[in-house]
Amino acid sequence: MSGHEVAGVHEDAREMHGELVQLRHALHAEPEIGLELPRTQDKVLEAVDGLGLEISTGTGLSSVTGVLRGAGDGPVVLLRGDMDALPVGEADGLDYRSRFAGRMHACGHDLHTAMLAGAARLLAQHRDRLRGDVVFMFQPGEEGFDGARAMLDEGVLEAAGRPVAAAFGMHVFSALLPQGTFVTRPGTMLSASDELHVVVRGSGGHGSAPQHARDPVTAAAEMVTALQTMVTRRFDVFDPVVISVGSLHAGEAVNVIPDRARFSATVRTFSDTARSRVLDEAPALLGGIAAAHGVAVEVDVAAGYPPTVTDEDETAFAVQQVHELVGPQRHVTLPHPFSGSEDFSRVLDSVPGSFIGLGAAPADGDPQRAPFNHSPHARFDDAVLADGAALYAALALARTGDR
Repeated sequence: MSGHEVAGVHEDAREMHGELVQLRHALHAEPEIGLELPRTQDKVLEAVDGLGLEISTGTGLSSVTGVLRGAGDGPVVLLRGDMDALPVGEADGLDYRSRFAGRMHACGHDLHTAMLAGAARLLAQHRDRLRGDVVFMFQPGEEGFDGARAMLDEGVLEAAGRPVAAAFGMHVFSALLPQGTFVTRPGTMLSASDELHVVVRGSGGHGSAPQHARDPVTAAAEMVTALQTMVTRRFDVFDPVVISVGSLHAGEAVNVIPDRARFSATVRTFSDTARSRVLDEAPALLGGIAAAHGVAVEVDVAAGYPPTVTDEDETAFAVQQVHELVGPQRHVTLPHPFSGSEDFSRVLDSVPGSFIGLGAAPADGDPQRAPFNHSPHARFDDAVLADGAALYAALALARTGDR
């Protein structure tokens, strides 16, 4: 698109800012968790009503898929916005704070949904300039429920009747980045996320006579430290692995050796090679330690999301659109991946595309000190809504035309 055309889309987005804020606040006030988001789905359907989209909803989840037909036979572009909230109690007293105890849009998905709905409106307004078709993927269940896989299984990539040529997703951050700054990275942008759930079974006894027991606690303690040693001794520092034990439980009384100890760990990796190796080698390591202690161990590997890997060409294209929309001064290339994870990785495993971060920290604070995503104090500024909606629209308009 020309600079004039980009400016026109951006101006249209600014004019609808108030409506985007209203939608975002309505979503924020009624957060829903998981794959079933009926209130959220209703709000999205209302927001895109009358735009001429071909709408379908999920059968196994409260998804919304919209297809906007362009004026030509250019490629199909998919734009994704996730819609679900977190089981976090909101700590700050915003006017539009969550009405549901123990639930909060602590990761900014309410902004993603509002921005994608705004992009649908913008693209409907500029439909005569749209040279191909656009698929709008309003997705539940990103926060650990694998909603992207469910939508792929239900055919979101076939919604337009033609293959999707490129896919783009966006994510806001409540800290670290200055407000309005877009971030990208070609290649691996986010880690894989998997889990280890370990149960060590011994035989209990009196704490004063451990020789008459098979202590699962000492074995579990050795396992926790051995996992850290495995990471540093067996894996390349330039293809890192992060294992963090976040839950460890054993026993009730100080003078009783229990029969059982259990712990759970999150495993983050940045390549398929490292991911496959650590998920194979960790159970073998724990089995060896258990045998040395004369106890039994059960290891459940819970596979999560793969690494989020962006396409180099599509990321370069996205950077170009950011530069034309807001200027190169508001773009940063990440020097290394984030260690968070995303099920948009499922889409990027199937279709070339890119994932773009957007700083949404309040402008009156220090983003380096602001509470980060998932915090009960996380705050996302409405000021970025128009920029996000405009970038979604610009990506679709430019990508469906001649590059």
